[in-house]
Amino acid sequence: MGTPSQGSAAVATAGVDLCALDLVPVFAKEMIAGGVAGAFSKTAIAPLERLKILLQTRTNEFSSLGVLKSLKKLRRHDGVLGFYKGNGASVLRIVPYAALHYMAYERYRCWILNNCPSLGTGPLVDLLAGSASGGTAVLCTYPLDLARTKLAYQVNSSDKLRSGLNRSTQPKYGGIRDVFRGVYSEGGVRALYRGVGPTLMGILPYAGLKFYIYEGLKAHVPDDYKNSVTLKLSCGAAAGLFGQTLTYPLDVVRRQMQVQSQQYHDQFDGPRIKGTFQGLRIIKRTQGWRQLFAGLSLNYIKVVPSVAIGFTAYDTMKNLLKIPPREKKR
Repeated sequence: MGTPSQGSAAVATAGVDLCALDLVPVFAKEMIAGGVAGAFSKTAIAPLERLKILLQTRTNEFSSLGVLKSLKKLRRHDGVLGFYKGNGASVLRIVPYAALHYMAYERYRCWILNNCPSLGTGPLVDLLAGSASGGTAVLCTYPLDLARTKLAYQVNSSDKLRSGLNRSTQPKYGGIRDVFRGVYSEGGVRALYRGVGPTLMGILPYAGLKFYIYEGLKAHVPDDYKNSVTLKLSCGAAAGLFGQTLTYPLDVVRRQMQVQSQQYHDQFDGPRIKGTFQGLRIIKRTQGWRQLFAGLSLNYIKVVPSVAIGFTAYDTMKNLLKIPPREKKR
């Protein structure tokens, strides 16, 4: 049986732990919650994410196979671990990206509410805050996204997949650091941000619409069901699917710009892609307009669990970290 002094020590320890959590700034808690949510959601859909990149960039090798056959082909050439090639760079990117994205969204939202009362407190605030936070997160983490794409683009094969597209040699990267070193030697810091134009053009409306639709749908949920995980997942999935459909062609342009090499001719027959609108025209002319939506059906399969896990994990972490609830819209 413990002595009174031991009991007092236990209470004091619990009090210290509680105070330690309370001393963590709210923005830091939001970053932790966002980072954990991003890591969970990205790892869960890593095989589909890699296949989507291959569908967008290795057109003739995978586009005619379909999802299941493409996954089998990928497993045959790279093994099970091949499904997660590039996922290290993806998680390394998504943790700071999601942390900045969610935290910046909350901060931008508070700033808009305090400094732009004419905008009200409705979904328009979520649209603006979501767009601004998406752009902020992209600019801070884009080189990691480029490294993830280049690693995922590589496919091991003894017969080079028997594709004529491999007549043009691409550099072989061994890891994230190797990608940074190689890309930087090609064109300096500017090369590390190749494709950032279409990325920003895609993420600004996508991130804004995602929060706009998600928060707008949640606002119509009765108070008794506010904590329903199913409803949260449904709202998030609807927001993600709608936003992805509208901005997907820009994502295709971004991926193709990322896998281009400064020192080697790219696999595509058309001229080199140097800008967003030029890229849209080139892909439509040389690969057909359908290529602008290559992998979109797979993206639908991917977005639902990704958004679902992301929003659920974020809300769960907010509760665990005792982040104060956002004020209700008036």
